[in-house]
Amino acid sequence: METTAVDKKGLSGQSSSPPAQSVLRLQAVSVVITFVGLIGGGLGSWVGASSSVIWACYGAAYVFGSWYGIKESIGALREPVVEIDLLMVLAAVGALAIGAPFEGAMLLFLFSLATVLEEYAIGRSRTAIKSLVEMRPESAHLLREGSEVTVPIDDVEIDDVYVVRPGERLPLDGVVTSGESEIDQSSLTGESVPVPKAPGDEVFGGTINETGSLEVRVTRKAHESAISRLIHMVEDARSKQAPTQQLIDRFEQPYVLAVLAMTVLAIALPLVVLDSPFDSTVYRAITLMVAASPCAVIISTPAAVLSAITAGARQGVLFKGGEHIETAGDVDAVAFDKTGTLTEGNTRLTAAIARGDSPAGRTEISDDELLALAAAVQSRSEHHLAEATVEAAGDRSLELPSATEFNAVVGKGVHATVDGETIHIGNPRYFETELANRPIEGIDEGLTAVEKLEASGKTSVLVARESAEQVAVVGWLAYTDSVRAGAAEMIERLRESGVERVVMLTGDNQRVAEHIAAQVGIDEVYAGLLPEEKVEHIETLTDRHEAVAMVGDGVNDAPALARADISIGMGGAGTDVALETADIVLMSDDLDKLPYAFSLSRETKKTLYINFSIAFGAIAIMVAAILTAGIPLPLAVVGHEGSTVLVSLIGLRLIGFSG
Repeated sequence: METTAVDKKGLSGQSSSPPAQSVLRLQAVSVVITFVGLIGGGLGSWVGASSSVIWACYGAAYVFGSWYGIKESIGALREPVVEIDLLMVLAAVGALAIGAPFEGAMLLFLFSLATVLEEYAIGRSRTAIKSLVEMRPESAHLLREGSEVTVPIDDVEIDDVYVVRPGERLPLDGVVTSGESEIDQSSLTGESVPVPKAPGDEVFGGTINETGSLEVRVTRKAHESAISRLIHMVEDARSKQAPTQQLIDRFEQPYVLAVLAMTVLAIALPLVVLDSPFDSTVYRAITLMVAASPCAVIISTPAAVLSAITAGARQGVLFKGGEHIETAGDVDAVAFDKTGTLTEGNTRLTAAIARGDSPAGRTEISDDELLALAAAVQSRSEHHLAEATVEAAGDRSLELPSATEFNAVVGKGVHATVDGETIHIGNPRYFETELANRPIEGIDEGLTAVEKLEASGKTSVLVARESAEQVAVVGWLAYTDSVRAGAAEMIERLRESGVERVVMLTGDNQRVAEHIAAQVGIDEVYAGLLPEEKVEHIETLTDRHEAVAMVGDGVNDAPALARADISIGMGGAGTDVALETADIVLMSDDLDKLPYAFSLSRETKKTLYINFSIAFGAIAIMVAAILTAGIPLPLAVVGHEGSTVLVSLIGLRLIGFSG
């Protein structure tokens, strides 16, 4: 059908010239003219009008009813491909040839009407996404040399400052430099509650400023903004077909050819073998061809999948392709990273404790000196614990010494040179492996302190100083991170949605991991893992379960995310890493959207099963009725086109899915 031709263009919302809306209007006009011609020809025959009037009416119905079908068929034959449009046109011409112009005109009318309705249904999902574009203002009010200047957003540069007043949409992504307000980010993240913003907070283009005036420094140009990337990613997702759609596309061509062959045989065999009457034989064959055409089958998948992608985007859940919607519907095990996923990710240093005894004749150091030493080393690291250390040193206004020759051992610790000595910072595993077979003064005291801190749910590391004489522990650091609000309820909802096993994979220590797991209801905990060990656990899960999802931040967990059947990133309103690495992105970092994503996927699969049952069921019933009871062509047309429209509308209802 014409709809499938549009689908094959990538479902990106773009069509051949003229634009899609203009084409739809022209098709609607053609449907009206076809209907008028059909009614005029039928009434004319009934009241005994002149043959010229009757054939003029039927002629209009045939020309306007078949115009787009012929156009699509010619384009397809150039590839060369035989499409359903050709079957419908041949059926109408066949009806005309055997003296049944009314049936042929009815076929063309209902076929073209169904096509318009399907285009409208698919267009609804396109329109829902394209409306995001309209949420972004065309201009920004910039502050330049003390005055306000209005310029197009494409002309705004990074570090320009714009003003946004209450009730206005923010034109571009940026950081608040002045003012306080609340921002409605629902168009981008699906959050139902406005988010407070103050100087230093990040804001996003296309969102709505609600209460106060803000001055915002631009951090991304218009084409790089979060909403622009969201639109691009959704449009790209629509071009990535679901496995079911790929199967149907492979199935369509041989099926259409088989229907043509069946039609030829349905004409030839009765005429040659049974000496049946020509007109009734051709009429029956045409009826079979109409009934067996797979229009409803072909439209079933795109109607549902496009609607699901649209529904997810409107709720702040970005599926990066139809295949991920289908796979997510099979997930029965979910693995979570801990930090920044199940926890808030706002790791804080809670204690910097220097050893009480003087190691190796060196003078004791204070807690602040310990913190400054550790911060000097960790200032070269991007790890969340290192960032917390540096932030704590800044809060105390400590002066940091210079660190050189920095090295990191993934999942264990770091070391660097400070004032001619090597400073080691790491977990117990670091000291067991990197400093194996070397005596470490104070190690027993340090490990005992770390165990006590970990028993209270705090992540802890040791700090040691290596001189020419020996290695000595000089203190330890303790960190804490809070569990995300609603994490326990989210996991309970996952179980209700069909997830059988929930697992935590973390590089943190076992005690801290178990402490967090007990709060949220995790089934299995695997702690102290290196990235490659997380991959091994994912592989074990995939052997035991139908489909496994991994939820992480898209940075440290990249190998495990790549190995899982479905990778889910915490998007932070569209952070670059999450958008690039994950199959599904939670745009607002809201874990509560995770059960929604799985529920939407399962509902989509359920919808596909319903649509296929309707589509194949209609074909089977009509073919059986034709062969046994000889139902007329108009009834086959109504059944064929009715089932096609029905599956389109059933798929379209997913746009409003709210979980």
